[in-house]
Amino acid sequence: MKELTDWLADPVPSRFPYPAVTHAYHVVGKHFVPDETLKLLALARERLVSQAPTPAGAQHRLLLDRFLDTALDKWDGRYDYPTYTSLNVLGLPTADDGPDAAEGARITRDRLTVQLLADLLRFEQAAAEGRTAWLPEMRPDARTVEKRCRLALRVARPALARLGHGERITAEEPAGQAAQLWEFVDGELLEPYERMVLKLSMLPVYISHDEHMFIRVLQTFETTFALLALSIRTAIGGLDGAGPGSLPAATGHLKVAETVLAESAPLFSLLATMQVESFRVFREYTDGASAIQSRNYKLVESLCRMPDQERLESPAYRSTPEVRERVLAGQATLDDACAAALADPRFTAGDRELLTASMLGFAGALRRWRQTHYRIAVRMLGTRSGTGATEGTPYLSSVRKIPVFRSIDEAPADEAPAVTETPAAAEPPPGTPAAPAAAAPGSPPVADAPAGCPAATGAAPTGCPVTTAPRTESEEAA
Repeated sequence: MKELTDWLADPVPSRFPYPAVTHAYHVVGKHFVPDETLKLLALARERLVSQAPTPAGAQHRLLLDRFLDTALDKWDGRYDYPTYTSLNVLGLPTADDGPDAAEGARITRDRLTVQLLADLLRFEQAAAEGRTAWLPEMRPDARTVEKRCRLALRVARPALARLGHGERITAEEPAGQAAQLWEFVDGELLEPYERMVLKLSMLPVYISHDEHMFIRVLQTFETTFALLALSIRTAIGGLDGAGPGSLPAATGHLKVAETVLAESAPLFSLLATMQVESFRVFREYTDGASAIQSRNYKLVESLCRMPDQERLESPAYRSTPEVRERVLAGQATLDDACAAALADPRFTAGDRELLTASMLGFAGALRRWRQTHYRIAVRMLGTRSGTGATEGTPYLSSVRKIPVFRSIDEAPADEAPAVTETPAAAEPPPGTPAAPAAAAPGSPPVADAPAGCPAATGAAPTGCPVTTAPRTESEEAA
C-alpha cells in the first residue's frame, strides 16, 4: 500500500492515510485483510511507540493508537467483542470518570446515540438507492429498510430532543425522517473529531450488508450501558453516608439510567430485522468475539449488587477479568448503599419511599431489557449453543432471573413487550459462502448474548471477497 509506505517515511499521526487503510479493510472485511497490509500497520504501530506525542498532536495520536489497536486485533491474536465493536475508538465514558462527569456523559451518550443511528440509516438508504458499493452481499428489501428507519428513529428521537433539536425531524414518512436525521447530523452535529470517530469505528469482518447495522446497534447499546455504569456509580457515591440531602441527586441519576435503558428497547426489534442467512455468513468470521465479554454490562450488574459466588466464577465474569477483580476487591454497590440509607434514622418514611421507588423503577427496566433480549434470542437461536462457553438461550433464560437488588423486594419479572419485527429471511446471492452446518442463525450478541461464532477458517472459501471488489465509501472519500 503506497500511501502507508509513504507515511512510514514521515510518520506524523495527523497525516495518517485513514481513507486508504479503511478501504483495504472495507473491500474484503477485516478477516481477509492481506498480511502485507497488516505488517505495514504493525510497523506503523512500532514507529509510534518510539515517538513521544506532542501537546499539539495529542488528540491525533490518541485516535491513531486506538484505531491501530482495533485494526490489528486479529493480527495480534487478541480479537474480542470490545475490538470487534471498536469501543476503544468510540472513547466511551467510564464508571471511574467521577460524579462531575455524569452530566457530560449523558450528553455524550445522547450525541453518540444520534450519530451512530443516523449513520446506520445513512448507509441503509445509500445502499437501497444504489449510492454505495460497500458491503454488497445480501442487501435487504425496501420493506425491511423502511422498518429499520422507523425503529432506529424511535431510539434516536428522545436523545435528539434532549439535545434541543427534536424539531429537526418534520417529514411524514420514515424514509424522509431518516434522511433529515442524517442531513442534520452531517451538517451540524458532527465535530471534525467525531466525524473521524464515526468513520474509523466501522470495520466489519466480512462484506455482508447487515453487519453494518449489527455493529452500530451493538455500539449504541454499549454507549447506553457506559452511561448506566457511571450513573449508578455516582448514585452510590451520593448515598454513601451523605444523609437525606443527597437523595434527590442520587435518585435523579437512577432515573436517567432507567430512562435511557427503556429508550433503547426498540434496538432489539431493529436487530430482529437482520437477515438470518446474512448473520450466519459473517458470524463465521467473528470467532473470539462474544458479548459475554461486555465490560459495561458486567459493571452495571455488579454495581447494582455483588454477584453471587456461582455467577462470579462463571464464564460471564471470567470473560471480563477486570470487572471481576473490582468485585473481589470490594467494589461498593448500590444495593449496600440503599440498605444503609433505608436503615439510617435520618431518612424519613418519604425518603425511603422515594429511594425504593427509584430502585424498583431501574430494576424493572433492566429486567424488561433482559426479558426482551431473551425473547429475540429464542426466536433467532432456538436451542442452539452460544459462544463464551454458554448454553445459548438456556443461559440467557437463567440470566434474566438474576435479581437486580437484594435490599428491596422486586416484583416478579415483568413481561416484556413482544418483539414485533419478524427476522427477514433471504436466499443468499450467487457466490455467497455457505454457513457451516453447526452455525446457528444466531441471536445478536448484546450484553451476555450467546453470539455463537464457529471457528474461522484460515483462507477465504469460494465466493469470499477478493481485492478487486468495487470502490467503497472509504475510498470514494479519499
